[in-house]
Amino acid sequence: MKSRTSASRGSCGCPVLLLYNLDPGWASGDREAALTATDLFIEALRTEGHPVTPVRVEDVGLRRLLSPYDPFQFVAFNWCEAVPGIPRSEALAAEALEELGFVYTGSSAPVLRLSGNKRKVKDLLRRAGVPTPRGCVCPTADQVRWNRFPAIVKPLREHCSVGISPEAVVLDPEALRDRVAYVTETYRQPAVVEEFIDGREFRVTIWGNRTLEILPVVEMEFSGFSDLRERLCTWDAKFTPGSRHYTGIRTIAPASLRVGERRQLEAVSRAAYRAMGIRDYARFDFRLRDGVFYLLDPNPNPDLSSDASLALTAELAGYSYGRMGGRLVTLAAMRHPVFGGRHSVSGRKPRPPAGRRRTPARAVPEPGVRSGHPPLRRRRPGMAAAESRTTVAAETSPPRRRGTVPRRMGASPLPATRVFQD
Repeated sequence: MKSRTSASRGSCGCPVLLLYNLDPGWASGDREAALTATDLFIEALRTEGHPVTPVRVEDVGLRRLLSPYDPFQFVAFNWCEAVPGIPRSEALAAEALEELGFVYTGSSAPVLRLSGNKRKVKDLLRRAGVPTPRGCVCPTADQVRWNRFPAIVKPLREHCSVGISPEAVVLDPEALRDRVAYVTETYRQPAVVEEFIDGREFRVTIWGNRTLEILPVVEMEFSGFSDLRERLCTWDAKFTPGSRHYTGIRTIAPASLRVGERRQLEAVSRAAYRAMGIRDYARFDFRLRDGVFYLLDPNPNPDLSSDASLALTAELAGYSYGRMGGRLVTLAAMRHPVFGGRHSVSGRKPRPPAGRRRTPARAVPEPGVRSGHPPLRRRRPGMAAAESRTTVAAETSPPRRRGTVPRRMGASPLPATRVFQD
């Protein structure tokens, strides 16, 4: 499939301030993988005509790092998935960008904070008529009041399948109490108990604002697992190459859906996107049971690496990696007072620092971020050891890191489909 041209998709070519995190505590191999992923994205944006100035976040000094730059001169690309040393800090970069008057890509800080609380998200989605699995929050194992099985137990405030393993699926009250005790003691937070939806699983990627575009739907395929407790996307499935779930789960794209099913899935996806106030792009995970699509996990900040779901589904829709990035920049640029909008994301025009002249922006290279590398097959940095081998630190959750497992291509069981591992 030919890639769509920049002109056809409205690429604006405006200067980009790329904010990304690189934790000093990561292993050297993990840092190298993150840098490689960043290099690839920078080069992809530059091929679309965007001057790119990278800003590396290695500590909590976000405002210090951003203060030399004029908000009028850039669209900020927020690829800072966490602030090093601060657990569950996805929203901090967005907060700093808003305070300094930058227009930036992706959802706002309140939306990113909301997504970190499964209970609040579930309540909001239900009010909007979006089906979600029935569930409850259990602060301790002694407070479990649940009698629907099979059930799944998750930490309340974690992402990236932290705490998700076959042991998370329970079939009786005793196993439920044991798992709630494990989650609350290990992660130092309440546990969420939900009915386990044993059905087909789909990933839906959406981008846009006034007009929403749904990229090709993909399906997670679990036919290799006879035990229902293993039919889920675990931590190992994402981050442990060679594990049973890593090798046994396939993602089929595009998914095989009836016309009515596709329309229903697209409608409920748009409703969830609007209800949460998501901006620019997101990914949703659904399961289908008895004709109903249940939203398992909304992600307003999905991975943008070249081998992650968003890039791969964009490719199926005709977007190269660079044009995918350019599309996200353009969506943000429409809010910019110079490059397309009348107001910044915060509702006020950004003000340059006192005494600064508004001169044309140019890309500023950063030591350690290299360009010109050929694409590499990358493994996702080991955010932490798999749950089966290592107990997670009590006060923190593993930081998010860029770079993905190698893309696996193979013969598809469906006509005209592509199979990849995410």
